[in-house]
Amino acid sequence: MISFSVVIPARIAAHRLPGKVLFDIAGKPMLQHVHEQACASDASSVIIATDDQQVQKVAEAFGAKVCMTSSEHRSGTDRIHEVVSQLGLAEDEIVVNVQGDEPLIPPSAINQVAANLADHSHAGMSSLCEVISEQEEIENPNAVKVVLDTAGYALYFSRSTIPWQTSVSAKNCLRHIGIYAYRVSVLNQFVTWPPSALEVQEKLEQLRALCNGIKIHMELSNDRIPAGVDTAKDLEAVRAYLAGSA
Repeated sequence: MISFSVVIPARIAAHRLPGKVLFDIAGKPMLQHVHEQACASDASSVIIATDDQQVQKVAEAFGAKVCMTSSEHRSGTDRIHEVVSQLGLAEDEIVVNVQGDEPLIPPSAINQVAANLADHSHAGMSSLCEVISEQEEIENPNAVKVVLDTAGYALYFSRSTIPWQTSVSAKNCLRHIGIYAYRVSVLNQFVTWPPSALEVQEKLEQLRALCNGIKIHMELSNDRIPAGVDTAKDLEAVRAYLAGSA
């Protein structure tokens, strides 16, 4: 079995929906749903990383392990690195970043992304993607697209439609699913690099890794990954979904 840890970055000051990680969904804070999904994976440990005492209090109340981190971090990756440093994890260990606004993330996807990295020794990171099935999503800048080489490594990520003039019928447009596995050695390097020009332009921090020569191996997700919660509309959709499945 693959050995890996999960870290869940949980910011209270989300840009579009502040406080969302603590919003109630089916009688539990959203963060608790994420934590439960992560705990159902094969991870050896699951840690919530936050800079907010309210998040810490709520998370510890539902039994989570919490690492308090700096409020100065510019990204979830920086926050995860602080946790890795606090825990003293070895450079060859694998850490999976599960976003705190993914209450429906399948445990199987967490296992898959960790196994993907373990299976590709030349990769410093791994992630998942899926074929886009709606033209509206292809053209939506909030749906991040990725193009791959023949070995499954990411060539580029963009909010634009790539490849250009893609249509649903072509079935060659891939949506990036924002779950990552990292080798600790890569996390240690990542935080030393300034944001790259492409990262700033696209607002996609994984481009910092590509610009510095880190290979990111991608796999088509074995399971459908439900959308996370970025907006109030997303929140209501997740509430409705869980109400219907109860």
